[in-house]
Amino acid sequence: MSDYPISRFTVPELTELPEDIRSRILAVQEKSGFVPNVFLALAHRPDEFRAFFAYHDALMEKEGGLSKGEREMIVVATSGLNQCIYCVVAHGAILRIREKNALLADQLATNYRKADIAPRHKAMLDFAVKVSRRSHEIGDADIETMRDHGFSMEDIWDIGAISALFALSNRMANLTGMRPNDEFYLLGRLAKDGS
Repeated sequence: MSDYPISRFTVPELTELPEDIRSRILAVQEKSGFVPNVFLALAHRPDEFRAFFAYHDALMEKEGGLSKGEREMIVVATSGLNQCIYCVVAHGAILRIREKNALLADQLATNYRKADIAPRHKAMLDFAVKVSRRSHEIGDADIETMRDHGFSMEDIWDIGAISALFALSNRMANLTGMRPNDEFYLLGRLAKDGS
């Protein structure tokens, strides 16, 4: 065990994992050049791994409605408020890449209300935060505000579902003590040539 384990719980070796999970992890490694620690940490329980990533992919990888960058904005802003270092760092990197903006993730994670974003995105994040932190207060007026900003009912569902999924993810990352990969910290900050 290293001085900085990726989880408080047992992390299985790749060779010990069911074939479908091992194949998915190896595919991610080939695409990104490393294995994000979330895959290894959640592989501790294969059935839950499958369920989590099936829902994650259904929400985060689909086309239409919200852009992939907007989806990442929701994750970063709510994860910052939920004090989840893993999700802020990992999804902050993805947001920087998707939006081609080296500053946005840091602004959203620190205080999305002061970030350089359009009023539509502020309304989206206000709603996402309310779902994440005070869902019992959501009422028809919140839906109308979202509609006034041009969000469809399907978009509103997606915003709420992403917020809810990452409230779970934030809590699991904090429970496990999940450590972000060092690689995430520089992604999207430097030009590809390293300058």
